[in-house]
Amino acid sequence: MAKRIILYNLAEHMTDEAFKEYVTSEKGPLINRLPGVKKYELVKITGAMGGKSPYNYAGIVHLSNAEEFDQKATKTKEYQDFLKKFMPMAKDMIMLSGEEIF
Repeated sequence: MAKRIILYNLAEHMTDEAFKEYVTSEKGPLINRLPGVKKYELVKITGAMGGKSPYNYAGIVHLSNAEEFDQKATKTKEYQDFLKKFMPMAKDMIMLSGEEIF
């Protein structure tokens, strides 16, 4: 199964509490209903072995069909509107793509 893993921190103006509310009421439900998405998870990083994590959040998008997600979901008005709202909330972002091995 394909995965998109998005690592990031919150922008200075964003609190953890406000972001959690946004994710549970808007972002999570939106991503879960996009074409090609099987499940969306958001993990708040609370610790790291051997030091401090450079990221405070990890979004994990489980894709049932990566091509469908790339070709359909990312081009929808709903997704583009989401990006306009979400991007100012985050910083230091890196997006990884991969395939589940086990």
